Order: sequence, then structure tokens, then C-alpha cells
Amino acid sequence: MSDPQASVGSLDGVWRRFCAELAEAGAVLARPATPATALDQAEGLRYLSRLTRTALNMLVDSADPDFPRLFLLCDDKIKIGADNPDNLYQQCVVRGDREYRITGKRNSVPYFSIGSKANRYAIDGTMASTGEIEFAQMEFGPDGTFEIIASRDPRPGNWLPMADDTTLLIVRQTFDDKKTQFAADIAVERISAGPAVPALLTPETIEQQLMAAAAWTRGTASTFATWAEWFKATPNSFYDAPQEIFWKAGGDPNIWYGHFYYELKPGEALVIETPVPECRMWNLQIDDWWMESLDHVHQKVWVNNSMVKYEPDGSVVLVCADADPGFGNWVDLAGHRSGTGLWRWFNAAENLVPKMRVVML
Repeated sequence: MSDPQASVGSLDGVWRRFCAELAEAGAVLARPATPATALDQAEGLRYLSRLTRTALNMLVDSADPDFPRLFLLCDDKIKIGADNPDNLYQQCVVRGDREYRITGKRNSVPYFSIGSKANRYAIDGTMASTGEIEFAQMEFGPDGTFEIIASRDPRPGNWLPMADDTTLLIVRQTFDDKKTQFAADIAVERISAGPAVPALLTPETIEQQLMAAAAWTRGTASTFATWAEWFKATPNSFYDAPQEIFWKAGGDPNIWYGHFYYELKPGEALVIETPVPECRMWNLQIDDWWMESLDHVHQKVWVNNSMVKYEPDGSVVLVCADADPGFGNWVDLAGHRSGTGLWRWFNAAENLVPKMRVVML
């Protein structure tokens, strides 16, 4: 066993290599399809700084699968891959050859799911599902408490399957109204054999973690920049693609994802209308080019099933514009003339593709 107090010399070269590898993520700013406006470029720089912050949290401070640390993947500032303003995203790093106990209390959040994922964003831009469970499949105690076992081998009761290549657990909690509904309490612990306390840090470990964080930042930035380029090819319409593409990137199999790219001239608005099939919930959000949700704390940049006024026939009309034009349900463009957006159906009886058109106000 190496002596943790032994001198190894300066690790200046490791830090410089990490910075050089991280700098490569900036290539997305100079892609031919990337907008060159001051707003889009500034948001891109901020986006890369946010990805870096999440990568370091996930792959340095929260990277030990023997001591799983549940943390927020996205919040009101860190935004990734068309993050849902109605969601609370939590995740923790795990390993497929370990077993974990997930405990909690459901409280009043209407939708809650946990997926085990093989995180390959740094390699090929995928985060394939290796197991899923949600409230509708779970058993609860009389007081709303629950326990889930996450493992490769089946377990009685609530069981979340994992696989040899499982590296993450992702928790999605989706609200109709975050101000009145309460998130589920949740905790994760390893229950298989393992160390009693975390190992002391070594130069080799921190080097691996930093390089993994740089690779994840590059891979994530590249993945969603490529998606934005796909959507841009058919502006002001929903992008026609198999849902498996979005599920393999970490999406929830219970959700239909309708991505799009919008491009509007001054005075134009985007109108989206659709019948509403039987479903658990739905929402629509406007995002920037980098597929970040816009400022949903201070501006009305999204709507969901509980927030809108429906037409007499049960359909819904949404108007995405700079200001409320007085018809339909207004979604604020928040100063963006172009960007991406997303419609979600949760467990819809029929995944209808809404109609989209551009109007001059």
C-alpha cells in the first residue's frame, strides 16, 4: 500500500491537462450552425460554465458509488437538455455490482420516477436506461413511506433493476404547482458489502475524476448542440424522430418528447394548438439554442396542464410571443427570437403531434 504522506511532486501538469481538455468543449461555440448573436454566444459561455460545475459535482465530489450522494442535477440556474421547469431532478453515482436501498415518503408530488442509467455522455452521448420504476408501480406504507431495492438481481417488493454498466440513478419529480405540492423525501444508501469510510484521496484518483469531468462536459455540450442542429433543419415545426433517441439520452420512457426549433421575425409569434388526449400531465417550454430552459423563476416561459385555460372542446391554444397578445395561453419568449422548445405528454393514451404555425401580431 502506498504511503499517503509520501511526496509525489507537483501535479501542475495534471491541472493544466484538465484545463486543456475542458477548453475543447468550447468548440460548440464555433460550429457553423451555432448562432453568432451576442445573446446566443453569451448564453453558450455561461452554459459551458454550468456544465463544468455539474461535472465536477458529479464526478469529483459525488463520485464514490460506495457512499452515494444524492444531489440536484439541475436547478434554477444549472440547465441541461431541455430540463423541465416543473421538475426536481436528483441523481447519484452508483455501480452495477453494488446493491442500494432507496427510502422515502411520497408526500404530494404527483409524478415520481427513478431510472438506473448507463451514463455514456462522455463517450457517445447516450444515457441508456437499465431499469425504471415510478409511483404507479410501487407499494407504500399507510403513511406514504416506501423502500426500493436497486440491484442487478430481482428482489421482492419495490425493485429497481440495474445492470453491469449502470453508473447513475436519476430521480424525476414532476409537479403541477411547485408552490403548493411537496417533493417526496428520498435517501439512498449502499447495502452490499463495502468499506466503512471513504478511501483517502490519491493523485491517480483525482486525475481520473478531473479528466472524466472534462470529458463529460465536452460530450454533453456536443450532444445537445447536435440535437439543436437537427431541430434547426425543420424550423417552426416539431422534429420527427423516433422516441428511442431521446430515451437513450436519459429520457423517461413514460414521456413523449416533442422537440422543435423556432425562428421568428420581430412582431411574429408562434402558435401551438392541439387536442388534449387522456394523460397524466403535459407541458410546453421555450428554451435557448443550448437547450437550456429559460428563466422560469422570473418569467412565464412554460405552461402545464394545470396552468392553462382550455377551449370549449377541450383543446388548448398556446401563444409564444414577446408580450401577451390576449388570445390563447401566453408563453413568454423572454427576449429570444430563436431557440429550441419541447412539448411533453406523460402517459398519454395517444401521443398527438400538436400543430404549429407562425402568425404576425
